[in-house]
Amino acid sequence: MTRPLLKFFSLTYAATWICWTGARAIARGSPPASPALAVFAGAVFLLGVFAPALVALALTERAEGRGATRALLCRVFKWRVGARWYVFAVGYIPAVKLSVALVHRFATGVWPRFGQEAWYLMAAPIVFSTWVQAGEEIGWRGYALPRLSDRFGLAPASVILGIIWASWHLPLFFVPESDTFGQSFPLYLLQVTALSVAAAWLYWRTKGSLLLVMLLHAAINNTHDIVPSAVPGATNPFALSTSLVAWLTVAFLWITAAYFLVRMHKTATLPRGEITSDEL
Repeated sequence: MTRPLLKFFSLTYAATWICWTGARAIARGSPPASPALAVFAGAVFLLGVFAPALVALALTERAEGRGATRALLCRVFKWRVGARWYVFAVGYIPAVKLSVALVHRFATGVWPRFGQEAWYLMAAPIVFSTWVQAGEEIGWRGYALPRLSDRFGLAPASVILGIIWASWHLPLFFVPESDTFGQSFPLYLLQVTALSVAAAWLYWRTKGSLLLVMLLHAAINNTHDIVPSAVPGATNPFALSTSLVAWLTVAFLWITAAYFLVRMHKTATLPRGEITSDEL
């Protein structure tokens, strides 16, 4: 792995984990009647979420200059792609989850538990949270993936990045307020690595559109509980999950990931240069 990548990953991990630890300490130490401290803790936590993008932009500016930084940011607004890629970004996880429900029904004779949230309450946040995902995707897919693909090829790079991306979330498995608290991190690692492959495939097929990857990321976050995988009352992040839905989800994600890996196998690089006006 190249020195710029090692620097990016180490600085991103350090910045994020320090921010998340600090936010947790502020929240635990603040009086219940102190909304100002609660807001401050939330801001510190959010700074950690945006660390991948902030580190990527800083390293790009320092090493490659203003033009390269502008090119990276322009990919956030690359919206002129085929309509099918918007459908894929929004519908990928719902399709996986509904397939899981059907297989669960066939294998066990009963339907799994479905989420209680209305579809429009899942869809609406996708529009707004898509832009929040720039805090991660500028770093993971915009900065790291092209450089990893230069070194290893796109298919292996997507798997390597998935492991790194999943492990970056590890502290959240020990935070009671997080929806991953106590859940199975090994299973999460398998899921996120497969999702990293799908995100890399989408980034490649849209010729470097971070916007579409951000949309996929937002859709994953807001629709994964159509058929929930979480185990109620779980307390050991390093134990294997006991949820059949979770393992079926992993299976479907890796079936599709295998297809994406085969398609990406002969692709060595990803776009990193300037974006022309025709692409925007």
